Amino acid sequence: MRAVLCGYYGKGNGGDEALLATLLQMLPDHVTPIVLSGNPQETRDRYHVEACDRMGLFSVLQTLRKSDAFIWGGGSLMQDVTSAISPLYYGGLMTLAQKLGLKTIAWAQGIGPLKRNTTQELARQTFENCTAVSVRDRGSAALLSEWGIPCTLAPDPVWALEASPVLGLWDLPAPRVAVTLRSHPQLTATRLSNFTRALIDFQKATQTCILLVPFQQSQDLAIAEAIAPQLPGVYKILSLQDPKALKGLFRGVEMAIGMRLHSLIMAAAEGCRCFALSYDPKVSKLMAELDMPGWNLTEIPDEYHVIYNTLLEHYANGDSLTPDQIQSLVDQATIHRDLLHQILFAS
Repeated sequence: MRAVLCGYYGKGNGGDEALLATLLQMLPDHVTPIVLSGNPQETRDRYHVEACDRMGLFSVLQTLRKSDAFIWGGGSLMQDVTSAISPLYYGGLMTLAQKLGLKTIAWAQGIGPLKRNTTQELARQTFENCTAVSVRDRGSAALLSEWGIPCTLAPDPVWALEASPVLGLWDLPAPRVAVTLRSHPQLTATRLSNFTRALIDFQKATQTCILLVPFQQSQDLAIAEAIAPQLPGVYKILSLQDPKALKGLFRGVEMAIGMRLHSLIMAAAEGCRCFALSYDPKVSKLMAELDMPGWNLTEIPDEYHVIYNTLLEHYANGDSLTPDQIQSLVDQATIHRDLLHQILFAS
């Protein structure tokens, strides 16, 4: 069986690469994956799979015609906040796959936000015509229920991603704190400056090694490079391309301060204390579901010493998930794997 995997792959985003790595980990052995990628050669080299240029419409069409299944491979694909074109691209490919008679799976989706009536209707129709749907949060499940579309609800599959050790991590002084920030209009220069001042005082007080971890170089690296030289203690910018290593990084970290959804999932899965800075409803949903402390970006205190005291308090007294809680989430995340096996083994 040949299955086309479609997501925001090959675009340098650590979270989306982690979803791809997890999907490949969960696919049945008899399935040959063909990944639609923004960088097909890099995808071939990293995962040892077939890959096709996601924007080469003729080659994508040819690939679909030679395949048996089409899988939306996790994440917030059907949303129109970052781009109105995004749902047209993903919805168009899903509709085409359905018309060609492929088995179609919307896998581990986080649906929305959908602000436009046209994209809401496109999303409803494409999900309605899928062979099977799984979602990663209660809000998405509630929306599909509103539309009368059955789905499977389970935690984000990256909870179950296998982790790899990071070469040289244990040579860095302990304790270690990881920081994952991304550019965003709500992370204003003033807010970033206040956060940086708080982080400086936090490092002085804790003597921690600060790991600045860009999940997407194009959006995260400049912020990491701006903060790094201001830190008074030991730091390292860690740009890791392998999603399994990205998750493994958090095994050697005491606390994670993160904006990126999958940085928080990976950190929590590896037993870190987590503090979230939410720029998106998907991060806020995770905070609510795990009772994870943090702020929406618009709620970050104006006084840097309040930020500092809050981070210090969480570092000293905050809780990580228990091993039993982590195992429960990992076990539940494998429900996404069970759905793949059920549909892709069916005649």
